[in-house]
Amino acid sequence: MSTPVTDRPSVLFVCVHNAGRSQMAAAFLMHLAGKAVEVRSAGSAPAETVNPAVVEAMSESGIDISAETPKILTVEAVRASDVVITMGCGDTCPVFPGKTYLDWKVDDPAGHGVDAVRPIRDEIEDRVRGLLADLGVKPRG
Repeated sequence: MSTPVTDRPSVLFVCVHNAGRSQMAAAFLMHLAGKAVEVRSAGSAPAETVNPAVVEAMSESGIDISAETPKILTVEAVRASDVVITMGCGDTCPVFPGKTYLDWKVDDPAGHGVDAVRPIRDEIEDRVRGLLADLGVKPRG
């Protein structure tokens, strides 16, 4: 991984609608890292709302994302991030030298109920915990 520009690393999670995978990843990273990591999420074609099954699955993990809203991916968000993690958004993310880019192949929860979202949630939590280790950040709790 590249060296962070600031004293704390900045991570951007990107998926197409910013209504599921990237919202879960950002929420887990904020929950586990606290203020040790700056966290952003965005979508290349944001939905109007976060997927209700995703909100429910995250609530089961003790994380409330019901107030979150999908955000549009901007060049500024990518430029301000040390690590950019894409999840199914293809080539829509701008690429800048010196950034670390990772592509997480994670199933899309869109159109699925909470039973199908739970394993996706759990996989994302595992990946976020691995990311924290790579960043040298100890999870809270």
